[in-house]
Amino acid sequence: MPSGPARVGWLDALRGIAALVVVFDHSSYTFMAEFRRELMPQFNTSRYGIMVFFLVSGYIIPASLERRGCVRTFWIGRVFRVYPLWAAVVGMMVALDLWGVVELPDFGEQSAEAVAIAHLTMLQELLGTPNLLLILWTLSYEMAFYLLVVALFTVRLHQRSAAVAVTLAVLAAVSAAAGVLLPPSALSDRVGTGALIASASVAMVVAIGCASSGSAVLRLCGGLLGGVLALVLVPLNGTVPVWEGLVILAVMFLGTAVHRAEHGRITWWCAARTAVVVVACAVASAYRYGDGDHFTRRGWIVAFLLAVLTFGVGLAARRRHLPRALTGLGTISYSVYLMHPVLLAAIDDTVGRWRRDNLLLELAFFATLLPLSVLTHRWIEAPGQRWGRELARRVRSPRRRRVAQPRQS
Repeated sequence: MPSGPARVGWLDALRGIAALVVVFDHSSYTFMAEFRRELMPQFNTSRYGIMVFFLVSGYIIPASLERRGCVRTFWIGRVFRVYPLWAAVVGMMVALDLWGVVELPDFGEQSAEAVAIAHLTMLQELLGTPNLLLILWTLSYEMAFYLLVVALFTVRLHQRSAAVAVTLAVLAAVSAAAGVLLPPSALSDRVGTGALIASASVAMVVAIGCASSGSAVLRLCGGLLGGVLALVLVPLNGTVPVWEGLVILAVMFLGTAVHRAEHGRITWWCAARTAVVVVACAVASAYRYGDGDHFTRRGWIVAFLLAVLTFGVGLAARRRHLPRALTGLGTISYSVYLMHPVLLAAIDDTVGRWRRDNLLLELAFFATLLPLSVLTHRWIEAPGQRWGRELARRVRSPRRRRVAQPRQS
């Protein structure tokens, strides 16, 4: 499996590690339930994996936008990177449900149209809609991050990543200290899920369309609208606590600050101070939140600290030669991430979960998942990315020709 350039090989390695840990977290429900019950209070493997993913996204995504210098081509790249495999996986789940192999979540009184629209925005986790697949909730925070990155870019504050990370982290700590505990999807309960889905979807389409336009005024308005939408939905309508939603955004902007330090746009001292503040606020918030039915602060804090440490080790080793298998695993990590719950759903709803730990079945699951992910990457992900690059090139080319054309006297 080919890997990316040497300069991003360490990021591929981190993605590969994070993907494996997330897969183990979910597959352990089926094959290693006893071990999982002992491990989770001490080390929350799910949070470890997704925090590594969020740090990597924060490092890469704003740099991608700034390298292009164009919001329109940025969104084209994101759509063709994320949606093709997402659509294939959603289609698989719907087909398996129709064949009676798996059972889709109960969406309550929400109409099929509302559920579909919420998922198309990828903000379903923040719109009061149950996820078709549980792991899709992280993509909602990724989408919120994209909207915030574009907002900062359009108002020319994108270089302030360290300040944004610190601000979000401090707000998280303040909300935890003040005991701000909103019920899940609090805004949906107040205004109605259908109304929120409709208004947020329209706002998102308008925001992306305006931010991608050729008018400076429309770009500014679109960027601001998208940023406001993200800042409203994350703290007020997520299913995780307010402080954790803010910490997730702070972690991604911490990744951006590290990228800026590496490329000399801010000092390493500034990035280090930002990391200290974000880590301290996150740990303090989790400790203040305490233990709950499905949350142990020890497990969350250990996972968070290990995720930051893992990112730091990867950063320190960024110029070293890494095993090709590890960087190759990172290349297919998105396929691994989206495909494994489909397999697990089929197993759980047909064979069922094992009462006793079975390491051989756990390993067999990985042995089945990885080759399948290679195929979905090769036949779905990679073509989608090529189409996105070609479309972005066509969008850029007419502009370049207009700029290069001399004025006629």
